[in-house]
Amino acid sequence: MLEKLEGILARFDEISAKLSSAEVLNNPAEMTKLYKDHAELEPIATAYREYKQAESDKHDAESMLSDNPEPELKEMIELEISENKDKMEKLIEELKVLLLPKNPDDEKNVIIEIRGGAGGDEAALFFFFLMRMYTRYAERNNWKMEMLSSNITEMGGVKEVAFSINGKGAYSRLKFESGVHRVQRIPTTESGGRIHTSTVTVAVLPEAEEVEVEINPNDLRVDVFRAGGPGGQCVNTTDSAVRITHIPTGLVVSCQDEKSQHKNKDKAMKILRSRLFDLMQEQQNSEIAAQRRNQVGTGDRSERIRTYNFPQGRVTDHRIGLTLHKLDAVLDGDLDEIIDALTTADQAERLKAANE
Repeated sequence: MLEKLEGILARFDEISAKLSSAEVLNNPAEMTKLYKDHAELEPIATAYREYKQAESDKHDAESMLSDNPEPELKEMIELEISENKDKMEKLIEELKVLLLPKNPDDEKNVIIEIRGGAGGDEAALFFFFLMRMYTRYAERNNWKMEMLSSNITEMGGVKEVAFSINGKGAYSRLKFESGVHRVQRIPTTESGGRIHTSTVTVAVLPEAEEVEVEINPNDLRVDVFRAGGPGGQCVNTTDSAVRITHIPTGLVVSCQDEKSQHKNKDKAMKILRSRLFDLMQEQQNSEIAAQRRNQVGTGDRSERIRTYNFPQGRVTDHRIGLTLHKLDAVLDGDLDEIIDALTTADQAERLKAANE
C-alpha cells in the first residue's frame, strides 16, 4: 500500500510541475486533463503527506526518548509519540477509503424517476413530499433541477414523474436513494384516525451522454399526440406530446410538459438515453443488476429501503438500521446525515471485500 502511495505522490508532484509549464499552458486540452487528474489525486497526496509528517515526528520523538530525558520531558515526548501514532492510524484508514476504486458515474448528473407503488391515491400524494425533499436537497447543494415528464392524477397526485438534477457529484450523493420508500401517515380523508401505509418507488439513473449511448434512429418509433391533464391552451390543443419507443428493448418514454414538440422530444431522448445506459450497466455486471433489482423492487410494501412515519415524526433507513426523529427536516431536504451514513456503510463493505 505504501509503495502505491509513493507512486501516487510522485505522479501528483509531476502533474503539479507540468501545470505551470509553458507547454501545457498553451495546450488547453492537455491542461484540462491534467487539472482533472490533479483534483482526483490531491486528497490522496495531501493525506499521505500528513501521514509521512506524522511518521517523521514520531520517529524524531522516539530518538529523543532514547536519550533518557528528564521525567517531565519524557512524559511530553511519550504523549507526542502517542498522538502521532494515533494520527498515523487514522490517516491509514482514511487512505484505504481514498484508494478504493471510484465509480466512474459518481460525478455525473442524475435523472430521478418516481413511481407510485402500493397505496393508490395516498401513494400518489406522497410524491409531493419526496419531490420537495429532493428539490430542497438540490437547492442546498446549489444544484439545478429540471422537470422532464410528469403524469398528474385527477386528485392532484402524481402517478409518475422524471426530473434531472445537475451538479458536481450529484450521482455520488443520490445513488443510494434508489429503492422503495414507504410512508405511514393519516390521510386527510381518514375520519377514524387510522394510519395508512403506502409505497413509492424511486430510481436514480446517472445521466448518459450521447457519446456513451449510441442510439440508432431506425430503432426508434416516435409518436406525437395531444397532451392531456392540466395545462395551458397550447399544451392541450396541439400535437406537442411525444412518445418514443426503443424497439429493441421495448423501453417507452413519454413527455408532454412542454408546449414545443421539439423540447418534449429532447427531454424524452434524455430519459431514454439514461435508461439505456443503466440497462447496459446491468447487463455488463450481474452484481449491479441484482443489487438494483433488490433496491427498486416492484413497489410492494415488503420491499422497502426507508420508512417515513408521520405520527412519530421519524425516518428509518432499513439498510443500515438508522432511525432519525427529524422527519420534517429530512423532508425539507436535510438528507446529508442519512447519505453520509449510507456512504460510510458502503465504504466499509467495499473495504471488507477488498481485504478478503
